[in-house]
Amino acid sequence: MYTFDRIEYEKRMKWYQEARFGMFIHWGLYSIPARGEWVRSIEEMPEEEYLPFMKEFDAKDYDPKQWAKEAKAAGMKYVVLTAKHHDGFCLFDSKYTDYKATNTPAGRDLIKEYVEALREEGLRVGIYFTLLDWHHPDYPHYGDRNHPMRNHPECSNESRDFSRYVEYLYNQVEEICTNYGKLDIIWFDFSYDDMRGEKWGATKLVNMVRSLQPGIIIDNRLEVSGQGRGSLAECNPAPFHGDFVSPEQIIPPEGIRDIHGNPMVWESCFTMNNSWGYCATDHFYKPASMLIKKLVECVSKGGNMILNVGPDAHGRFPEESSEILKQIGRWMERNHDSIYGCTAAYDIPKPDYGRVTRKGNKYYVHVYENSLGPLPLTGFDRKNIVKVRALYDGHEIPFSNAWMHNDYPDIPFLNLGPDPILPDPIDYVLEIETRESAEDNL
Repeated sequence: MYTFDRIEYEKRMKWYQEARFGMFIHWGLYSIPARGEWVRSIEEMPEEEYLPFMKEFDAKDYDPKQWAKEAKAAGMKYVVLTAKHHDGFCLFDSKYTDYKATNTPAGRDLIKEYVEALREEGLRVGIYFTLLDWHHPDYPHYGDRNHPMRNHPECSNESRDFSRYVEYLYNQVEEICTNYGKLDIIWFDFSYDDMRGEKWGATKLVNMVRSLQPGIIIDNRLEVSGQGRGSLAECNPAPFHGDFVSPEQIIPPEGIRDIHGNPMVWESCFTMNNSWGYCATDHFYKPASMLIKKLVECVSKGGNMILNVGPDAHGRFPEESSEILKQIGRWMERNHDSIYGCTAAYDIPKPDYGRVTRKGNKYYVHVYENSLGPLPLTGFDRKNIVKVRALYDGHEIPFSNAWMHNDYPDIPFLNLGPDPILPDPIDYVLEIETRESAEDNL
């Protein structure tokens, strides 16, 4: 009988909750047709039309050291790369398949270089590994919800043996967990319909992963997809429970709690544009200002944010992605104290003008827009405030004694000076130190 160890769990998750910000990278054969990583499924593309892309996969501009430098400069603390996506193509040198980067013009194990590059920059190492595989002959074809051949009765599943596929899945995950030294995250993706839990041999799989990689963090998608919370949220964790909840392309409206109301560990994953894998025609990039505020929103609700980049066919980050990362990095350089190690300020209501994050007895008030007149600090007790400083340069922010807020004696107000334009037009952060760390009102 599996017994959940809360102390061991919290120890495992400590660095992750302090990091708060990571990078996702989706890269593979699908970067050549450049219509997204689901191109085979969406277009119901036969494998004979997809396999020729192997002859073009040269990785000639693949530079994981540059990837790692850009992630670090943006303020990210961990990176997760797709070692294998749903098309089944492997960026690593698996001995269980010929469908891998070593059999392309790239001619080498690309995961090995990636892991080494992250370690050089002091970043935590994450590996994404799909549970699906549209290439493997024993994976369900006809009638499966996602397989490219789902509408082709001639691709009957009669002679397919799913247990052989599960063994293949297990063996490849064992390779990932054995051949690259210490890993910090393994990101499984994803369960659907009856393809969940023990259908994947999940207990055996997780036991193997944890024995080979003690302390590794595992997402919750052996049980669910981007929707659903999993058994840890039900307070009845299965042996293969996820360590964090993984909402996709959405920030939970009120954070995430288990059935007893306790805050859970979670991470929202987002694309910069509208695509995970490289899409040559998708230039609908979210501005850096928006992504900074969404990172703050995640942290203010007790969660992490992992932001995706989809390198092109040769392995380069799109120019738009690199520019956005630089802009985020400039803000993070000044304001990272309001992100790293912070969580929700459960005892302070969200202000109209921004958000609040918290680390112990320090509260970080994120001001997105100036007030007309002095700035109200609703929820704070002035008697308990030691000092207020602008985070970026440490200068004192004085309290206001103006007459116009005499009708609100229980609310402290700040005097931001005569300029109606904030020093930071994206997010001006104020650090409020209190006399003691108040208990969270959970």
